[in-house]
Amino acid sequence: MNICILGRQPEIGLAELESLYGAQNVEPTENGCALVNAEIDFDRLGSSVKTGEVLMSVPTTNPQKLFFHCKKILPKMLRDLPEGKIKLGVSMIGYDMPVHKINANVLSLKKIIRSYDRSIRVIPNQSPVLSSAQTYHNQLTSPLGIEFVFVRHKDQSIIARTTHVQDIDAYRIRDRDRPKRDAFVGMLPPKLAQTIINLATGTATLSKETIVLDPFCGTGVVAIEASLMGSGTYSTDISKRMIDYTSRNLTWISEKNQLDVSQRIEIADARDHIWRQPVSCIASEGYLGQPIGGNAPEPAKLRRIIDECNTIARDFLRNIADQIQPDTRLCLALPVWYVNNKTHYLPLLDETEALGFSRISFVHSPGELIYRRDDQPVGRYLLTLSRP
Repeated sequence: MNICILGRQPEIGLAELESLYGAQNVEPTENGCALVNAEIDFDRLGSSVKTGEVLMSVPTTNPQKLFFHCKKILPKMLRDLPEGKIKLGVSMIGYDMPVHKINANVLSLKKIIRSYDRSIRVIPNQSPVLSSAQTYHNQLTSPLGIEFVFVRHKDQSIIARTTHVQDIDAYRIRDRDRPKRDAFVGMLPPKLAQTIINLATGTATLSKETIVLDPFCGTGVVAIEASLMGSGTYSTDISKRMIDYTSRNLTWISEKNQLDVSQRIEIADARDHIWRQPVSCIASEGYLGQPIGGNAPEPAKLRRIIDECNTIARDFLRNIADQIQPDTRLCLALPVWYVNNKTHYLPLLDETEALGFSRISFVHSPGELIYRRDDQPVGRYLLTLSRP
């Protein structure tokens, strides 16, 4: 059994896990985590910041007693560790233990390790949960790293050991260091691209024969992430410049990571293009409209932006509906605006059935999936559909 520590918007992380591993294998906790009864390909996840192996579940919510259990299992863990300096940290999720007391208990674990004549460095807590950056930069998932994670769940506690953490440097390189970027067409975060792909594929198994279509490819972020997952990609865009950018970025990531994947790129207007088959799924960030900046636009201008985005997305869905096989899934990131304390949606969200699609709902995330930071006037509505 594994546990995932979900990101800033846990409902999106839950939907991603459910899409990959099935609702029956995912159990949410009350504190932004999820138990997953499956083998996890962590590098593929965009909305989980850490994952760990569950060591035990104990019938207590007393955090002090959890350290007692860790003291009992430490000797066996130490026998399996290679020679070298051990790094130790603790994250506590859902407990009220003060930080100074957490650090005091961690020092008690340190004494046990030192008693086995092992060198050790403790990662001090500044808050109850070590950040992903602390876990990553202090190599707590390395063979010599130990991060105990305590998660309160109902009337019991889970003790896990972190096995994976998001590779901050790799994300930064793919986001900021790729050869071609364009802020005007939108800066799709690689993590979000991963999640969109996972919601679209609906399976934990990908291969070069899996063709992920991105009909609004922009600079190719979806294609980059799909390629790293091992699937084939099919990227189209109405702009030749974007096609050139996607081509250059895909060449860069392929050379950098020695990828051998199927890649198809072509200029196309998503409203009337006939795509070559096969297409396994569609994963894309749709047109987000003219940037509105920090000031609220006039109502007439906002209506024009919404109408333009809605028309493009609606025409695309009408066009693609008869080109894909039954049960083909789509995940589109569509714009949603937060202006003057009101949320503005695309009208087509109420028209998906008439356009030939069924909405895919998620057992553990039954509400809206909207990716947005608090200070952003435009969010991304993650619309997941299936062709009946």
